[in-house]
Amino acid sequence: MKANSLRVGVLMGGASAEREISLKTGRSICESLRRCRYTVVPIDVNAMLPQQLRMKKISVAFLALHGVGGEDGTVQGLLEVMKIPYTGSGVCASAVCMDKGLTRVILQSAGIPVPPGETLQAPLAPTRPGGNLGWPVVVKPCTEGSSFGVSIVKDSSGWRKAAKKAFRYGRQVVVEKYIPGREVAIGVLGNTTFPGVEVIAPGGFYDFKAKYGKAATRYLCPAPLTSRLERLLGEYSIQAYQALGCRGAARVDFRIHPNGRPYVLELNTIPGMTERSLLPMAAAQQGMTYDALVQAMLLAALPKGRRRSGESKNVNKGKM
Repeated sequence: MKANSLRVGVLMGGASAEREISLKTGRSICESLRRCRYTVVPIDVNAMLPQQLRMKKISVAFLALHGVGGEDGTVQGLLEVMKIPYTGSGVCASAVCMDKGLTRVILQSAGIPVPPGETLQAPLAPTRPGGNLGWPVVVKPCTEGSSFGVSIVKDSSGWRKAAKKAFRYGRQVVVEKYIPGREVAIGVLGNTTFPGVEVIAPGGFYDFKAKYGKAATRYLCPAPLTSRLERLLGEYSIQAYQALGCRGAARVDFRIHPNGRPYVLELNTIPGMTERSLLPMAAAQQGMTYDALVQAMLLAALPKGRRRSGESKNVNKGKM
């Protein structure tokens, strides 16, 4: 099968709070796939998705969706039923990784360190965090991304407002002990980890504005890590990826305490692929161009017998 015989449907947009970021990711992926000589069909996801997939004869779906309806196993389940291969993790891993509370439980059972915390159910929010967490704490929706609804609460005066803000995005909220120190992301693709990216956000909070706005966020790639810490983050990333049943590309986000101990915050099963996204930034440090990364993600979605025949001979796999 020649590369241009694949009709790649790039699924983007949707109706989640992360719609605009998803559209940016999707457009970048479409441009890359066209450079690699694939037949590309952009699809802004809505209730007509099944009909669009059939009418446009999509042979493989490249998921550029973020948030609810895109990363939570919903669209993955539809594609499974329609027998259309797709990029990224499957139904179960997508659903679990989207649920920060459930992710915590599985990682803890696998011996992977996560910040002390708890999951709260609406509408029974206590007057203060339990479990002797103390202050400060991080309050975040259980099933939302891009830092929507997230607050750092320094004392009891900000607790109710932060809980109310997080509960706007769902009936479950995760409360975790705030881990001071550094924030580092590790990209994973199959059994490979990429160099870490340290994020230095204004005010120390990597929120939506710091991620996608005009804030003066700095990125250190590769992150300045000791050989021991670099090895430990790589090991925890692969362990977390495997414990949660991920496949394809993912990103593991860490906080590193000043004492050197890392904690896994979450796994992102559909990492951003915009010009400011961390996964392509890390891949470039390993000598992988943006186009080569996109194609590797695509080929990982194909059945093994079709991967070689679906590979383009024209993609630039050299260093950026």
